[in-house]
Amino acid sequence: MIDKMSTQQRVILAVSLAFLFYVLYAYFFIPKQPVVSSQNVTKTEFSVSNVPQTSDTSISKAVPSSQSSDSSEVITYVRSDDFEIHIDKFGRISRYFLNGENFKDDNGQRIQLIDESFNLLPLEIRFSDANLYKEAFEISYTASTSEILLKDEPQILVLTQRLSNIDVTKKITFTKDKGYLIEVSLSQPKSYFISTGFRPNQLADGYAFHGAIVKKADGSLEKIDDGDLKKQEDFIGAYFAAASDRYYTTLLASTNENEGIDVSILPVSDKNPNIFIKGKENLKLQGYIGPKSRAAIYAVDEKLDDVIEYGFFTLLSKPIFSLLYFIHSKVGNWGWSIVIITLLIRFVLYPLTYRGMVSMNKIKDLMPKVKELQLKYKDDKQKLNIHMMDLYKKHGANPMGGCLPILIQIPIFFAIYRVLVNTIELKNAEWILWVKDLAVMDPYYILPVAMGLTMFLQQKITPSNFADPTQEKIMKFLPLIFTVFFLWFPAGLTLYWFVNNLFSIAQQMYVNKIFKNKKATAIKEKA
Repeated sequence: MIDKMSTQQRVILAVSLAFLFYVLYAYFFIPKQPVVSSQNVTKTEFSVSNVPQTSDTSISKAVPSSQSSDSSEVITYVRSDDFEIHIDKFGRISRYFLNGENFKDDNGQRIQLIDESFNLLPLEIRFSDANLYKEAFEISYTASTSEILLKDEPQILVLTQRLSNIDVTKKITFTKDKGYLIEVSLSQPKSYFISTGFRPNQLADGYAFHGAIVKKADGSLEKIDDGDLKKQEDFIGAYFAAASDRYYTTLLASTNENEGIDVSILPVSDKNPNIFIKGKENLKLQGYIGPKSRAAIYAVDEKLDDVIEYGFFTLLSKPIFSLLYFIHSKVGNWGWSIVIITLLIRFVLYPLTYRGMVSMNKIKDLMPKVKELQLKYKDDKQKLNIHMMDLYKKHGANPMGGCLPILIQIPIFFAIYRVLVNTIELKNAEWILWVKDLAVMDPYYILPVAMGLTMFLQQKITPSNFADPTQEKIMKFLPLIFTVFFLWFPAGLTLYWFVNNLFSIAQQMYVNKIFKNKKATAIKEKA
């Protein structure tokens, strides 16, 4: 049956199947990682085997030392209108809460990004020396204050740990924008590493990346998914290292563009990437914990923007999101911003899609002659193809004319798909009436059904040249198939597809009207 389909029909079918495979595979078959919690995290034994191996690491065997039962004891609370941080007795961020209506879970509770049950916490220091390693998790830090209330001005917290032969000082400057500066100083040189901690404590699903991201010295990004790391990987002179999930991140970055940081990533538990940054006698790093929103990231450092990535389509997705972000700054509603950017993209592609639709109409008019040729040269495919090409050329019809617009729209669609799926700004963002969250499915299925109906209508008014009734029936099932699967897709993505369909219908009706008028004029002239 497929061998009887035209090139255009094959392309449309292939695109449809590719789309279905892409989104359905992501939704149903990519393993969804559960939320990391105290119930399903096994604490890692403290041992130097969990320290990056470098040339100055002289320990050859592990020295086990279990984490004490009161390790989660909080010595300092840092509070602002937007977040709350708990610093534990070992100078680490043991809990991190986000405040605000946009950062609540399904039970209405504020989101917690960091949990003390993690086997690796932000600002955790591990020494290469076995004795220091063990001692550092037995002796508590002292804090300059037990509570910090952040307003407009930055606030400084000084943490001090006095080990047997070395003093460790962490000077942390907190700001209200979720960023902080961490300065580590030692009373004498020792080899150590400081960590970003494990990725935020949120659901890692098949929609988006979750794992470690390193911006290397050459400006490129290295991404390591949870569960994929087989051995230690090192990066010299990197700009930042981040542990991320779909919407949130915890990262540490260089404060010196000319120097960078040396990053080591270890598969400490379940091959999940744990990030360590090589320490210095006097180390200064820019830190950030929070949502991967443009406003929040830019408030800390615009160069950290690369932590917001969209996978294979990042190169195209970033400018699309920049345009979407700009539109939102003018209209103030993410739903209408999606509508506007959809229309803008369609206007840009209008000349190309117009030519494709014109070509499809011409081919439809030529179908009786094509069938005559097929009947005449049914036993000689070579002659059939030659005469069909001559026929198309004579009447200015391009059999690939309807395929090119589709092929060009494929990367654009997937780029927008990644933007709408990864963009935290759409979380809890309302559109109109019943759509209260563009990042989740339409609760009443209105948009998916409307999308399916417009897709069906678009098929009805689009010229077709099916030679086999079975082919036509198969293609007519596509709107139903798409509707069923779009029932569970984010409302923002469904809105994009629905508006795109509306524009396609309007454009197709316009082209059909032009051809109808031309035919009527031709008939009058002949009469």
